[in-house]
Amino acid sequence: MRSKSAAAPFGIWMLIFTIVPLAIVAYFAFTDADGQFTLANIREIGTYIGPFWDSIKLGAAATAICLLLAYPIAFIIARSTERVQQTMVMIVMIPMWMNFLLRTYAWMTLLGNNGLINSFFGLFGLGPFKMLNTSGAVVLGMVYNYLPYMILPLYTVMEKIDKSVIEAAHDLGCNNVKTMFKVVVPLSMPGIMSGITMVFVPSISEFVIADILGGGKVLLIGNIIEQEFNQGNNWHLGSGISIVLMIFIFVSMMIGEMKGSGEEASLW
Repeated sequence: MRSKSAAAPFGIWMLIFTIVPLAIVAYFAFTDADGQFTLANIREIGTYIGPFWDSIKLGAAATAICLLLAYPIAFIIARSTERVQQTMVMIVMIPMWMNFLLRTYAWMTLLGNNGLINSFFGLFGLGPFKMLNTSGAVVLGMVYNYLPYMILPLYTVMEKIDKSVIEAAHDLGCNNVKTMFKVVVPLSMPGIMSGITMVFVPSISEFVIADILGGGKVLLIGNIIEQEFNQGNNWHLGSGISIVLMIFIFVSMMIGEMKGSGEEASLW
């Protein structure tokens, strides 16, 4: 009884800031301007299949790059001494202390035609290269902003892997490559799936980075939703697209969770 009372504030918080907003979105998604039930807002996603597909591609690319970069970093941190771990984790988290918009706007200074990167290439007679207002710039912004969300869950899982397990794999004849893929990767699968979820979910629904680094030339599904809510004042269509996006993300997470659970179970 006491434990249920302690959980009451969390339940109230979830009700007010999660369940009620989702209920409002669902209401607008399945009604028209007259409040009548309709599926037209859901079917409208076919009109925006291009931005939806681009969101999946760029989000998946950013997630894959984050995983490739974060995995060795997390492994190195996990195998370091306690003091080094604390220092490196702090370094990973420092960018997160700065405002999200400021971090993203900073890349405009770096990637512009007269930015620092092109100025550096200009010293060697190269460029200027068009880096800003491209899909690559949007992916770069996603990787930069969401990389810590991949590193931290991976580090948390890897840090708990018993070193004796790795030593046993070496004793049984595994080299470093086999030990990594036969032992470390399967044991770190929960961290991999958590990291993928924490990066892919915000990446696929991203619109701020696309606005700033894409310059309006890279249109993602998040931009469509934002435009329908703020510019078009069409909450019904915006909610309908949001529902489809949420369903897609939920199904993707469920598939990833089942795959991760299956691989972890096969290890044992």
